[in-house]
Amino acid sequence: MKHIPVLLHESINALNIKPEGIYVDGTLGRAGHCLEILKRTEKGHLIAIDCDEEAIAEAKATLEKYKNRITYVHGNFKDIDKILKEVGVDSVDAMLFDLGVSSPQLDNADRGFSYNKDGLLDMRMDKTASLTATEVVNNWQEKDLRKIFFEYGEERFSKIIAREIIKKRSDEKIDTTFKLNEIIKSAMPAAARRETQHPSKRCFQALRIAVNGELGSISSMLNVAPSLLKPTGRLSVISFHSLEDRLVKKSFVRESKGCICPREVPVCVCGVKPSLKLITRKPITAGEDEISVNPRARSAKLRVAERV
Repeated sequence: MKHIPVLLHESINALNIKPEGIYVDGTLGRAGHCLEILKRTEKGHLIAIDCDEEAIAEAKATLEKYKNRITYVHGNFKDIDKILKEVGVDSVDAMLFDLGVSSPQLDNADRGFSYNKDGLLDMRMDKTASLTATEVVNNWQEKDLRKIFFEYGEERFSKIIAREIIKKRSDEKIDTTFKLNEIIKSAMPAAARRETQHPSKRCFQALRIAVNGELGSISSMLNVAPSLLKPTGRLSVISFHSLEDRLVKKSFVRESKGCICPREVPVCVCGVKPSLKLITRKPITAGEDEISVNPRARSAKLRVAERV
């Protein structure tokens, strides 16, 4: 399946691109957003970051025309401050982070992200990392499985699913997506299996988050990104589930308020000034036209803030 960048024009327009600016795409993926940024610059430079080496290799072919204006970095956007320091950049004009799994990752059974394709239970964004979903499912304790399913997947049947996994793995290693899929479905009540959403969606999401430490990475990025923007520089973040969006929303609101004094203090004494101005009070979502050609855009939410 062809990769279609989510909220492409909305997210790129939000960056206020200047012809000679310096930009960061912290989630290069298959280069759809990068390509649009580069088309809108003349002498600008793009720092393209991804923890997936396969994505970088494919993007280099796609962006060959612009190779002199791109710096590729194999890394995690949680280290955005260290990455910029290493490439000799103090501040940038805008940053974009698309927090979703790319279509090629989902569609490649060998990556183990999809409950619709049978493959090894992997789920690593960075294939050089050691922790896999197979390790989590087969070795983590029941209480830990229950916790991630409930907290990261918001799965209301987390307890019985975790218990069933423990039971099944004592007989046979759970090392493929279809094996896990069948266990999850068998543990759920019949009514839950008939719901519109796939029975395994929440647990697979939870495992992916746990394997890749996604929420911690997002929090780290949000803590340092505002300080790396030039004045009036833009920060655009596309999230795909409520946990991600909640982190982005809270961070943007916190950074736009500045003051951290307790509510009962009548006058600010902390002296903390706002670092961001909210550009989007409510998230931008995909329209029906985009959703019709790219159903995965349905859950996407774009939030934008500007450095003050």
